[in-house]
Amino acid sequence: MMNTFLAGGVVLGLAVAPAFAGQQPTTAEKAGQTMAYGKMSDEAFMKKAARAGREEVELGKLAVEKASTDEVKKFGQRMVDDHSKAGEELKILAQNKHITLPAETEARGTATYDRLSKLSGASFDRAYMQVMAAGHRQALNDFRMETKMGKDADVKGWAAKTLPTIEEHVKMLQSAASKKP
Repeated sequence: MMNTFLAGGVVLGLAVAPAFAGQQPTTAEKAGQTMAYGKMSDEAFMKKAARAGREEVELGKLAVEKASTDEVKKFGQRMVDDHSKAGEELKILAQNKHITLPAETEARGTATYDRLSKLSGASFDRAYMQVMAAGHRQALNDFRMETKMGKDADVKGWAAKTLPTIEEHVKMLQSAASKKP
């Protein structure tokens, strides 16, 4: 029964990903994305990736604590591990580029955390996996775009190096969704 809910939730999450991704660009990011894809967009990508990664880590910690199934707990721990590693690499890259990554979490990310922290059992698992599916679908799009359109070779390289991990996360989400009770 849990897997049926999980499957429906992940499919729904993938379908409505942009609405729940929690990754609304700032005005500066929008400006960079409307210009020719160049330095501003590389910087905007880095800032967006840093925010999203930090949110994945915090939500992953919450999943380790609150999830009702081992599968969701393990997925949460994987998010903590993989996104922490990628975040550290991004932090070093940003320092080398003299870019200050945002320290704050976006309001939407905080609201998602607060909403999930009030849930328990199968409701938590389903909602968490929906949020993960949506976020990873958005990240997949962003990272693919950066690897194709980015101008800074180092940023493109980091995106290309990180992309397979995001793709693996998406496969894990799809696998969880397809399991039958």
